[in-house]
Amino acid sequence: MRNLGRLYAVGAATAVLAAALVTPAQAVSTTWGACPAGPGVDPRQECATLRVPLDYQAPGGPMISLAVSRIKTAKPASRRGVLLIIPGGPGSPGLNRPSVQIKKLPQDVLDRYDLVGFDPRGVGQSSPVSCELKARDLAFTRLKPYPDADGGIAENVAWSRRIADACARNGGPLIRHISTRNEARDIDRIRQALGEQKISYWGVSYGTYAGAVYATMFPERTDRVVLDSNDDPDPRRVARQWLANYAVGVEDRFPDFAAWAAARDGEYGLGTDAAAVRRTFLDLAAELDRKPQPWPGANPAELDGNLLRETLLNTLYSDANFPMLATLMRAARTSGELPPPNTPPVAVMQNTAAHAGATMCNDVEWPGSVSRHERQVARDRAAHPLTAGMPVNVGPCAYWPFKPAEPAVRITSRGPANVLLIQNLRDPSTPYSGALKMRQAFGQRARMVSVDSGGHGVYLANGNACGDQTVTTFLTTGNLPSHDRSC
Repeated sequence: MRNLGRLYAVGAATAVLAAALVTPAQAVSTTWGACPAGPGVDPRQECATLRVPLDYQAPGGPMISLAVSRIKTAKPASRRGVLLIIPGGPGSPGLNRPSVQIKKLPQDVLDRYDLVGFDPRGVGQSSPVSCELKARDLAFTRLKPYPDADGGIAENVAWSRRIADACARNGGPLIRHISTRNEARDIDRIRQALGEQKISYWGVSYGTYAGAVYATMFPERTDRVVLDSNDDPDPRRVARQWLANYAVGVEDRFPDFAAWAAARDGEYGLGTDAAAVRRTFLDLAAELDRKPQPWPGANPAELDGNLLRETLLNTLYSDANFPMLATLMRAARTSGELPPPNTPPVAVMQNTAAHAGATMCNDVEWPGSVSRHERQVARDRAAHPLTAGMPVNVGPCAYWPFKPAEPAVRITSRGPANVLLIQNLRDPSTPYSGALKMRQAFGQRARMVSVDSGGHGVYLANGNACGDQTVTTFLTTGNLPSHDRSC
């Protein structure tokens, strides 16, 4: 649930694209309709609906809907195929990603590809899922399992049981069939419906894992694959490892914020050097643990130490967020007025929480021992105080009522050498150390571009000309670098 708190539902599907298809040759002619107007929706973006099996083990059974969008290339003579944009999360919508990325992608890329987006099964305008959680259980400091101020996890255990029970009770049949394997199968149905023999795609964050799974399950259907901000693909742990990696990622990234704040000590008063800013943050979090401050509009409606820690994590995704965190810290330290919180609509939170939980829990089994989690949290709080034990704490998957229907996919080097990984060195969510595991798993199928930058998201996100040009060259020519490179 790495993007939770910054997600907004956008777009709508408006026309029937195709029924369940078997081979590209059987793809019916596409019928697209105009997308409803909305903020940021490019008028060239078209929308459609694709029907896919709820359960791929029973393809003749109930069907669900996938909302799909596209912006066609303005130069059909230069067209190579489609570039599918795989969203992150899990739980992020992707229907309007073509409208976003057409403003950023180089013209050489836009000339060669139709941009295609989609809401994954269970998300947004696709057949949606919800566990109908209570408002208290949608608090940011619950959706990521922060321990109590003293490190206790009893409330996390109770919350985890409530979430698992609610999803079993309210999630319907779909909750059991949301998984990364099924997202890969859905992507292949999109490919078939578009009549493409092969598909190129750009996956970001969780989208890198979904993209890696697709490249493993359907290697000969891949054309040019870009994986941006890469997850650790360990098949024994999957999302357990992604959560654990927050502890590493925040520590990797925090010095960037600390140096920025220290250079502006006269404005924010957080410390004159990076070490002083770190002490200020830890002291303020401890003080807010003891005495939270009212924060109207936030969930929970008070700024405690854990909500400050969660705000830090989200801030570290982009340098553009640094002033917001510094302003919040300054106000909290001086008992000033706190800035307005950024709280998404409840319906979006419900949808994202259910989809993220289902994906993480259905991909792999999680241990349920409370004492084991207590020991892990105690060790992690000492080693990584910025995240206070959250990354290894107990969550709903420990009590999930459904067993994974299939084992997690093991990413391997079997398949064409057509995968380009791009990664920031200081990513708070998908740290470099985890991305190296993805690189290792792909072996000679892949090359990796390491960018000396911080934040989450690399291609066209940091202004790094070396990294951006490497990806653009690959998308336009298909040529991988001869070796891994640093930018």
